[in-house]
Amino acid sequence: MERTKTRILVTGAGGYIGTTLVPLLLERGYAVRAVDRFFFGRNLLPFHDDLEIVKEDSRKLTLEHFDDVHAVIDLVAISNDPSGELFPEATVAINCTSRIRSARLAKAAGVRRYVLPSSCSIYGFQAEGTVADEDSPTNPLTSYARANEMAEKGVLPLADDGFCVVVLRQATVYGLSPRMRFDLAINGMTYGAWKTRELPLMRDGTQWRPMVHVKDTASAQIFMLEVDPARINGRIFNVGSQRSTYRLGALGETVAESVGPDVSICWYGDPDVRSYRVAFDRIEALGWRAEMTAEDGVSEICAALEAGAIDKTVQTITLDWYRDLARWHSIIREVELHGGILEL
Repeated sequence: MERTKTRILVTGAGGYIGTTLVPLLLERGYAVRAVDRFFFGRNLLPFHDDLEIVKEDSRKLTLEHFDDVHAVIDLVAISNDPSGELFPEATVAINCTSRIRSARLAKAAGVRRYVLPSSCSIYGFQAEGTVADEDSPTNPLTSYARANEMAEKGVLPLADDGFCVVVLRQATVYGLSPRMRFDLAINGMTYGAWKTRELPLMRDGTQWRPMVHVKDTASAQIFMLEVDPARINGRIFNVGSQRSTYRLGALGETVAESVGPDVSICWYGDPDVRSYRVAFDRIEALGWRAEMTAEDGVSEICAALEAGAIDKTVQTITLDWYRDLARWHSIIREVELHGGILEL
């Protein structure tokens, strides 16, 4: 008799990380229950016999959604600082409240593991020379960062011998994904340098920021499904690497050189007050290592741009897409009647 595959429930499965993570889980032999609103389209995930699509809002999940699930990777989030500031209440409701609720539902349903992808942005600003580890004081400066920290504090106390809870504080993510984003540092720099030969860089360039490739952070999440739970339960792990920790000015130069000759840096905006360096010793002691570099990310994005496989559109800028969805929703509500517009 064929052995039943281990099922992983992934929230936010249609997002930037989710559309990279889900195929990797399927390749590794897992069955996946993919939960998402699919704001960016269902077509970004593959059709696969072991993939179950659940179109639902994470705030509306019930106990039944967690039936026959071994582990949850709770990716769902309003996913960057500008969106968090424009939609602060939704950010708390989705990034914090819904994830704490999902963790409780998962535990009640007999799920064995729960992985919360959080963010190194909760370190906010650290004094020059400080390298923050998982026990360092946090300093969240934005709605997005604060909601992540509240979610961490809500899920970690649920850990016990039967329910393994682990928090992954991800460095700033970059790289090619089916749900492409050009509002992330390396990705946005790469597009500007490739398209106009001018690389956009937020002032003043002295800020420290750790980076992690989208495939690497997905691999860290899968790693946490398979490592001995006694080594990770109730613990926090930073996800990234020292070699991919940069001052933003130096990172801009690295990206410019990787794109090609004659790329200049174009400074914009007010100085970004977020600056932090992070230690990754704890996760590396488990045996996980980041494999990709900024140069790898730039190379693959440029190749996809050259091939016409991706381009910068409103859907690749998260805040712009959310704004459009909200605007269209308002227009449709004004003109809709009897369940339709032209055809009733």
